[in-house]
Amino acid sequence: MSFPKKYKTLINNTFSEREYSITPIRYEDRFKIMQWRNEQLYHLRQAKPLTEEDQEFYFTNVVTKLFEKEQPDQLLFSYLKNEECIGYGGLVHINWIDKNAEISFIMDTKLEKNEFEMQWGIYLELIEQVAFKELKLHKLFVYAFDLRPHLYQAIEKKCYKKEAALKEHCLFEKQYIDVIIHRKINPWN
Repeated sequence: MSFPKKYKTLINNTFSEREYSITPIRYEDRFKIMQWRNEQLYHLRQAKPLTEEDQEFYFTNVVTKLFEKEQPDQLLFSYLKNEECIGYGGLVHINWIDKNAEISFIMDTKLEKNEFEMQWGIYLELIEQVAFKELKLHKLFVYAFDLRPHLYQAIEKKCYKKEAALKEHCLFEKQYIDVIIHRKINPWN
């Protein structure tokens, strides 16, 4: 199978900062991504662990179609350090009319303990290049279960402001938890 490498909706497809970059999600990274998602299931909107068959189906039947759309509902990227995939994410739930999107990002589970804030900071710089400069979106937001307060610290350092707390919004381990939403308006508008 020939997997696409460029999104039709983007002029630039790779965005770099020092040795880090984001590039359209690579087929070769699919099983690393599956592993990280399964390891970090507790903070994702994913009901059960993924299988290799699930991941293959998703890449073949969902992800490949995103590359050819003028206005896909999501743009997914492999997050690289010196060309090695250490995370992935993108712009999801893109609203082309209102010009906003949710930010999605997970990193290699091994990096979470010591590099969480640094990796989030670099990733946000890169994904903002896509969203604000390339696509001219008006607003980005992070929707997060209230399980990782260190996430708020990392994104607030990059000028994301707490916009809302949806009280008891999600059922997690038989208990209702809040969802916290942070946002950033395009500073280049």
